[in-house]
Amino acid sequence: MLTSMTDSTGDLIGEVERLQALLAAERAEKQQIAGERDAALSERNAAVAERDRYAAQSERLAHMLRQLRRNHFGRKSEKLDDDQLNLGLEDLETAIASGEAAAEKADARLSASRTRERRVNLGNLPAHLPREEVVIEPPGTTCPCCGGDLHVIGEDRSERLDKIPAKYRVIVTRRPKYACRSCERTGADETAGIIQAPAPARLIEGGLPTEALVADAVVQKYAWHLPLYRQSQMMMADSIHIDRSTLAHWVGFAAFELMPVYDRLVANLKASTKLFADETRCPVLDPGRGKTKTGYLWALARDDRPWGGSDPPAVVYMYAPGRGGEHATRHLNGVSGVLQVDGYVAYRQLGAPNRVGGPLRLANCWSHFRRLFYDIAKGGRANRERGARAHRGAL
Repeated sequence: MLTSMTDSTGDLIGEVERLQALLAAERAEKQQIAGERDAALSERNAAVAERDRYAAQSERLAHMLRQLRRNHFGRKSEKLDDDQLNLGLEDLETAIASGEAAAEKADARLSASRTRERRVNLGNLPAHLPREEVVIEPPGTTCPCCGGDLHVIGEDRSERLDKIPAKYRVIVTRRPKYACRSCERTGADETAGIIQAPAPARLIEGGLPTEALVADAVVQKYAWHLPLYRQSQMMMADSIHIDRSTLAHWVGFAAFELMPVYDRLVANLKASTKLFADETRCPVLDPGRGKTKTGYLWALARDDRPWGGSDPPAVVYMYAPGRGGEHATRHLNGVSGVLQVDGYVAYRQLGAPNRVGGPLRLANCWSHFRRLFYDIAKGGRANRERGARAHRGAL
């Protein structure tokens, strides 16, 4: 009987262990199912977020497309100029980038994917830029297993573009004076035996700026369209008080010194056999009236690169208060050969046989010529017939 009780007890223990194993397996299976469910839910949420992100980006791109269409096909009064269009596109692209940054912060997998894309699409930075190498070593170079020294088997290398903000400095120029002790003892005059290096020439004698500072003000104003009053405000951030009128004084001195370079460039361009000319409006201050008036900048340009010319590309600008034929005649005096223009009537007299220096061969613009056909087609059959007769007569 004792043996029977022992066997029953063993069976019960085995049954309990089997039930415990089944229960553990069931719990593990439930945990696995719950994990798979959470993973699926996480993927679903990520897909929804990605869909919403693409929808928002699609809406922004559609807005950009509407702006481009308006700028290209809209009425003249509705069109945006290039600067306004670029400002609008910058705001949209900044908003898109902000949304992408937020999405990357919230999704590690998306961040890793974008990081790989950036590395693939990263272009090579110009070789002439100075490189500053930063080496990041691990905390230790001892093997954690055997304690031996580790050796280098390779490295990961990346490049990022950096900028050192411009900073102002003060150039202190010292010119020591040297005197002769013998001349001093003999009672010679005050200047005898005194030697001092001559003062170097300056762009503005007795002025504060170096030539580099004046050049920077000129480039900022004319190349990057940064007005002098804004440059003055930027200098105030470094506690440098330079008035706008003072900056204008510097720019005026620079303009005078650069005039020979400008004259040489004009002469070089006018010696070319193929040139391009155009004029555009330019608002000019009219102090007597307290408002602006319309002036014109005339451009004279050369670019022989498309057909393998040896002359370097160049352009000069000449101001005139109007766009009449007398200004075209004056600005293009001395030019001979082919002149590419837009068909404006002021240029026609340059092809006259009695022009001083001989007639120019005018190469009119096809884009402007095409507009005439468009106007004729838009005006109906009568206009087309009149236009055809006019063109036949011209030919």
